[in-house]
Amino acid sequence: MAERLDDTFARAVTVMHACNGKIIISGMGKSGIIAQKIAATMASTGTTALFLHPADAAHGDLGIVSEGDVVICLSKSGTTEELNFILPALRRIGVTIIALTGNPRSYLAQNADIVLDTGIDQEACPFDLAPTTSTTAMLAMGDALAITLMQAKRFTHRDFALTHPKGALGRRLTMKASDIMASGDALPIVDDQAVLGELILEMTSKRYGVSAIVDRKGMLSGIFTDGDLRRIVQKGGNFLQLSARSVMTENPKSVTPDTLAKECLDILETFRITQLMVCDNDNRPVGIIHVHDLITLGL
Repeated sequence: MAERLDDTFARAVTVMHACNGKIIISGMGKSGIIAQKIAATMASTGTTALFLHPADAAHGDLGIVSEGDVVICLSKSGTTEELNFILPALRRIGVTIIALTGNPRSYLAQNADIVLDTGIDQEACPFDLAPTTSTTAMLAMGDALAITLMQAKRFTHRDFALTHPKGALGRRLTMKASDIMASGDALPIVDDQAVLGELILEMTSKRYGVSAIVDRKGMLSGIFTDGDLRRIVQKGGNFLQLSARSVMTENPKSVTPDTLAKECLDILETFRITQLMVCDNDNRPVGIIHVHDLITLGL
């Protein structure tokens, strides 16, 4: 199918992108199931799309179709009676018809404005009867249309979040650092002039295995982790009076309260760290996120 693509595919995407109405997708039987899936994919990726059952359309559901809409019709043979029956009505309404069919000489193809070839050599069915390969071809073409249209509309993951608010995916795309972080008295933080003994007490009491270290203006200077402590202890000597500034790791990874949970998780995984400091616009620590917080939320 990819080898058979030509300017017709680009025309279909251009027409759909310019559509100020709805993208309506229709088909009977197994093709209808594929049509429902394509409509669902388009609806979740920034295109107003819905499925129209051709038999129901002939009994009143054509009322959802308006002038200026784009109607995509799926039929392997192009001779589906229920689908072809409503074609004249669609013409009268004034829609653009795109056909996904394997028969370019069919009634459907002859009455469509744009025809996308989804023809196959034979079905996977041993009798070449049950729709298998043909529906897979239609699904691939529909997905290609949906994703190309998504890119043409510059649909982003933030847009995606608006249509997927439920479940782990929704939480990753809608929850922000401010929704997850520990703050206030739970935030481990010391002045950079504090000694290591005080730093250890702060880390121990807050139980995050890390502490933020700030300068006199309250801005984040660095962090100190339990891993840093182990390395200092291994060196031996009188280390409890060392200053926080002398033992901290400078320029730690941090995020803002508006950073999405997904981005926080990506940073934690990319740099293989377990904590993230959350800072305001002045680089003052206001919270902390631990990877376990994200795991608990199912992210």
